[in-house]
Amino acid sequence: MIAGIILLVVILTYEGIATYIERKVAGDIQVRYGPNRVGPYGILQFVADGLKLFFKEDIIHSQADRLLFRVAPYIVFTGSFVGLAAIPFSAEWYAGRLNVGVLFILATTSLVVAGLAMAGWAQANKWGLLGGMRSVAQIVSYEVAVGIALLVPVVHIGSLDLQSAVLYQKKGWGILGWNIFHDPFTLIAFFIYFTAAIAECNRTPFDLPEGESELVAGYFTEYTGFRFAFFFMAEYGDMFVVSALATCLFLGGWHIPFIEGLIKLPILHNILGSIVFIAKVMVLILIMMWVRWTYPRLRIDQLMALNWKRLIPIGLLMLLLASLWDLIFDGKGFFELIGIIK
Repeated sequence: MIAGIILLVVILTYEGIATYIERKVAGDIQVRYGPNRVGPYGILQFVADGLKLFFKEDIIHSQADRLLFRVAPYIVFTGSFVGLAAIPFSAEWYAGRLNVGVLFILATTSLVVAGLAMAGWAQANKWGLLGGMRSVAQIVSYEVAVGIALLVPVVHIGSLDLQSAVLYQKKGWGILGWNIFHDPFTLIAFFIYFTAAIAECNRTPFDLPEGESELVAGYFTEYTGFRFAFFFMAEYGDMFVVSALATCLFLGGWHIPFIEGLIKLPILHNILGSIVFIAKVMVLILIMMWVRWTYPRLRIDQLMALNWKRLIPIGLLMLLLASLWDLIFDGKGFFELIGIIK
């Protein structure tokens, strides 16, 4: 019970900070101030927005499927955050160590797909239905590219356990042992994964399911108040989980570069490891925010063509080449082969 309450507080705090940072990033890119009214530097704006959404009227129109309409936001929210159960935040701080952690996180996305389909159908609204159908097609399609890209580091690691993935990358004293530097094919796989992950989160330039110029607001057109807030929070939850997964498999996870061997106290190692892990995750989230306010939205045909004609074929090629690399060089990375790390 206490752990659940703590996790809920952490999630809500992250949501608030992430929305504040995104609005500030948007303001800087668009040469304006962003939030600056509620609290010092507008830092409490997310509290005001949360209270506003909580006290707004919850409207369900007469033609809607009331049960599905009510349940859908909670399913989407749950599917977005349940993957955190498999994420190791430090050497000892994690909800549970799963030997199929990567597979578990990929499987939880099916909950999101089901929730979005229910939300689109339940509204009895053509814009909501089209948005839901687009979202399901997009997530299911890009899940293939995500899965293929993740198989590349998994081939090197030889395990689907995320804690094992982090321990595998603790080579040397710097960052050269991270999987992203293992070989050129893993580096390309990282960019494939990150691109597909942005699409899976329905972020610009891949936010076709909620394209205002075509679908009003897509699958949450008829949602108001706190139910709308659950969809909003789920998007930021997706961003955190996909960034955390990339951090574990490609960027060394909680591995503390340069000073790893100097930290002897376990509690200090856990604290610093968690800080390093969250810092890596937030850098990836900031890149997603920068991409959102930099690139224009794609058309739906361009979106699908990018996945099926570019990302998936290149991902399959990288998987084949990475497997051959491990076979030829006995699993050693580039910097191990040239003797920089052991």
